[in-house]
Amino acid sequence: MELVSRPNYYSKVEKFLGKCILIVLTGQRRVGKSYVMRELVQRKQTEDANVIYIDKEKAAFDFIANYKDLVAYIDEQRVPQKHTYILIDEVQEIEEFERGLRNYYDSPEIDIIVTGSNSDTLSSDLATLLSGRYVEIFIQGLSYEEFLVFHQLEDNDETLRKYINYGGLPGLRPMGLDDPEVIRQYLQGVYNTILVKDIVRRKKVRNVPFLENLIKYVGDNIGKPLSATNIQNHMTSNQNEVSKNLILKYLKATTEAFLVHNVTRYNLHGKKLLESNDKYYFGDVGLRNFIVGGRRANDIEKIVENLVYQHLIRLGYKVTVGQMYATEIDFVGTKGDDTIYVQASYLITEESTFEREFGNLKKINDNYPKYVISMTPFMDSSKYEGILHVPLAKFLKKGLS
Repeated sequence: MELVSRPNYYSKVEKFLGKCILIVLTGQRRVGKSYVMRELVQRKQTEDANVIYIDKEKAAFDFIANYKDLVAYIDEQRVPQKHTYILIDEVQEIEEFERGLRNYYDSPEIDIIVTGSNSDTLSSDLATLLSGRYVEIFIQGLSYEEFLVFHQLEDNDETLRKYINYGGLPGLRPMGLDDPEVIRQYLQGVYNTILVKDIVRRKKVRNVPFLENLIKYVGDNIGKPLSATNIQNHMTSNQNEVSKNLILKYLKATTEAFLVHNVTRYNLHGKKLLESNDKYYFGDVGLRNFIVGGRRANDIEKIVENLVYQHLIRLGYKVTVGQMYATEIDFVGTKGDDTIYVQASYLITEESTFEREFGNLKKINDNYPKYVISMTPFMDSSKYEGILHVPLAKFLKKGLS
């Protein structure tokens, strides 16, 4: 299959090549970390380069089980006269991998790029043994603009509907987007892999039925403040009694696998982070839709909010939820010294909805940019008392410009 370039991520990787620093591509399984890796292999596979590529999702590399196996294989494959690129897919599958990699990461003749699908394993192990000599690049599924290229589609309402329904996993490309059952089976496989390899096996989860119920509950409550207490109350009402500690443990496991992202609340008045009632969003809306089931028409508001969150992260913003007295702002995005406020809505057709989305932003007494993003027909990019409305499709293609 022809490799489709993802230049945004490749350029981020290339900035750190030759800097004696380990490059770690993180993100949920199947979001395209391997695509970025393969593009690097293609571009660097020259006569002057020695590319060592290890894919731990392939049985051919099962013999590399620990750091000793890793070092032995790398030393066997190295060509001393050439610049060496060590590329390892799903590096966390190699026991004590960090002990092996520290033999090579500080050599100017060697570049190391690895991918991983578990934030806790990667960050804790690398921080311990590599003393900060690594950089993480977070990989997401396809943006809407990439989705158009990958699937060779025109930008129209039907294509946006497919993106909303099926999400942005690059592996959908060979499946096509015309057979919902084929797509459902693919998403089932991806979900099972994440569930088993990155959560159940890694965290030694015993109560798998509760874990799956918890993930579904989170998916059904996108954009709502969640706490261990209200989750426990819901589960108890459904004859599923579990402790708050178990709920927090399992929630943390889902975020470490990048399946779900937790977004903390920020007190805009007191300028401090709040420690409870975080909101949760999925890394891919297609997986979220598969897990929750049902019709998109019933929860399109949640999906729009999830897509806006994903794209703000893609644009490089650190995202929190804004809280100011009784007023909530969907997203506060910060990037360096810049701050933006964003409300996400499906349709703004009634005065009460208009007042909620625009009125909440008007209550913020500063001069940072304020935006409302929605799918409201015939409501183009227009300003209302300094607040800019941006159509969802335009935002997903061009950001906030």
